[in-house]
Amino acid sequence: MPLDQKTILDAVKEVKEKSEKRNFNQSVELILNLKDIDMKSSEGKLQEIVELPYSPAKQNKICVIASGELALKARKANAGLVIERTELEGLAGKKRELRKIANEYDFFIAEAPLMPLVGKVLGPVLGPRGKMPVPVAPTADVASLIEKHRKTVVVRMRTQPILQCRIGSENMKEEEIAENVQAVLRVIEGKLKRGVKNIKRAYIKTSMGKPVSIRP
Repeated sequence: MPLDQKTILDAVKEVKEKSEKRNFNQSVELILNLKDIDMKSSEGKLQEIVELPYSPAKQNKICVIASGELALKARKANAGLVIERTELEGLAGKKRELRKIANEYDFFIAEAPLMPLVGKVLGPVLGPRGKMPVPVAPTADVASLIEKHRKTVVVRMRTQPILQCRIGSENMKEEEIAENVQAVLRVIEGKLKRGVKNIKRAYIKTSMGKPVSIRP
């Protein structure tokens, strides 16, 4: 599967041309069917965080778990939710509230000293969802981290050798979507033992549309 932009751009144009108009801005997704993957190996448990060059219209919702100055900076940076230590302790055992937080927020950033408590309280709901927090130092530039994670996607293999992630929205420029696709492909190829040879098929689709193959 080549990485040249023209091939990907042609597929993006075809997807947009074939997509029926909806009364909402559809997501554009990338689907990779892989081959020769040992699902029991580390390769079969592939999970990568990829920062996209262009942010989709629907940005990720970020939750920051922090105290003191870091919590204050997170609020100033308009984090979707800031949970301080006392609030985190109060969530212990409240399964419904914990599940709601885990489902509502896409990425979690946690102050490193709070990670043991985070693991105890939130670990059981975040772990299975592949959303365990990124630990950061109390002096971290949390505003930059929040901005970065707003345009980040998680590419995760589950029970089948298939990877799927959102790489844009249909109102974005075709060139921007193509560059986002390239960014994901570069990272994934670098993590596969045989690189591009492990990619059997690659498709692009809108959330309600049919897949279009990226053809060499």
